[in-house]
Amino acid sequence: YNLQSLLSNRDEINDKIRIIIEEETSTWGVAVPAVEIKDVKLPQNMQRAMAAEAEAERERRAKVVSSQGEAEAAEQLARAADTISDSPGALQLRYLHTLVKISAEKNSTILFPLPMEIMRGLQA
Repeated sequence: YNLQSLLSNRDEINDKIRIIIEEETSTWGVAVPAVEIKDVKLPQNMQRAMAAEAEAERERRAKVVSSQGEAEAAEQLARAADTISDSPGALQLRYLHTLVKISAEKNSTILFPLPMEIMRGLQA
């Protein structure tokens, strides 16, 4: 038996062991009513291997959850980009909202980027 089957099929294994012991002891007049595996001791190297495997599984699950979050965020950003592109004033409002947030943080300097189209118009 491997460790997983030992732990998951304890009752079945207990019955098999009880039958084997009872067959051997019945000639002596000894009855074996029950056998129970109560404690399984694992070697240290096996405990470390199992801990490493469990850690790797936790990391795998965390990466899956993280990638699902990234995918959902990308979908939300794509929808937001579509919404902003449908309304010409939406991008300007978003830009002004960002400036309001920056100014609320009591920064002494605010960089105000201008679209290149405006700069070209000023050069002519």
